[in-house]
Amino acid sequence: MAEREDVIVFDGVCVLCSRWVDFVLRHDHAGRFRLAAMQGTHGRRLLQAHGLSADDPASFLLVHDGRGHTDTDAIAHILREFGGRWRVAASLLLAIPRLCRDPAYRWIARHRYRLFGRRASCRLPEPAQSWRFLD
Repeated sequence: MAEREDVIVFDGVCVLCSRWVDFVLRHDHAGRFRLAAMQGTHGRRLLQAHGLSADDPASFLLVHDGRGHTDTDAIAHILREFGGRWRVAASLLLAIPRLCRDPAYRWIARHRYRLFGRRASCRLPEPAQSWRFLD
């Protein structure tokens, strides 16, 4: 396990969010990021602690060094940690003014079920990756 772990809180029934989790698992070779569904105890508690609605969040949450990051800043931070070309992608994302990128992100987040679908139940981790998930 990594010395210092960050936690990504995601919507466990959102298809887009589940694909994001798959992406993180595929590229986080160091095992730095832990994952918590917003429907679980840890996820709900972290959302509430960082001022986000646990019942209808408009963003996922990254908790890094005890500080909450949301929207495109959270995405950029995660990409930067993967290194290589993902660090370049994070820089390109951050080059777009927050005034443009965050409203676009929030629009997608608000319409995520309609655009990408919704699962009947939370995503279950593969046994080999279960240690990465809280709850």
